[in-house]
Amino acid sequence: MLREEKERLVAELTERLRTSETLIVADYRGLTVTDIDKLRSDLLAHGARFSVVKNTLTRRAAEAAGTTELLALLEGPTAIAFLENEGDPVAVAKALNDAARAQVLSIKGGVLEGTTMTAEAVKELASLPPVDTIRAQIAGAILSPLTTVVMLLSAPLQDLAGLIDARIRQLEEQGDTSAAEAEPAAEAPAEEPAAEGPAAEDAEETRPESTEPTEEQEES
Repeated sequence: MLREEKERLVAELTERLRTSETLIVADYRGLTVTDIDKLRSDLLAHGARFSVVKNTLTRRAAEAAGTTELLALLEGPTAIAFLENEGDPVAVAKALNDAARAQVLSIKGGVLEGTTMTAEAVKELASLPPVDTIRAQIAGAILSPLTTVVMLLSAPLQDLAGLIDARIRQLEEQGDTSAAEAEPAAEAPAEEPAAEGPAAEDAEETRPESTEPTEEQEES
């Protein structure tokens, strides 16, 4: 292999290692070319690219990408399933685990979102439910307590609103007397002239006598 070709492959592997937080490494020595093509197609459907790699070039790429935890897995014939951003790690692990059961390859380990996985950990990953099911279960576990809290908080408010509505209906049926009780107070100023009666009498008592001449004055 020419040096330029090697540099190109190292650069491609480096980029894949940098962009793939999850990958699974396997020993492919039992796979035929037809098996590899079929497995590659199956894994691609689950969002992973399956590539047979050279250990020497992959070590250089791993060091350049900073994924040194991968170095311990680069022994013997090596193939790597690189998961894309939307890849399903559970489905990929299941596909590789099925191939391992058929004894056409053996799983070495892998990296799951930056955490190193052993071969046993990959098998355990393969035994999990699909990712969509796991997400639904996690979402349910998170939302369930929140829903309970919301119900507990909103129930007293709903009861209070019901009591207020019931009281309003009761007042409407019985008739609200608050307005009628307020009317006398509003009419109070109209009664004030009656209260001024004594003052008017006093004014009449102090009124000067008539200046018309009496009979005695006329005779004089």
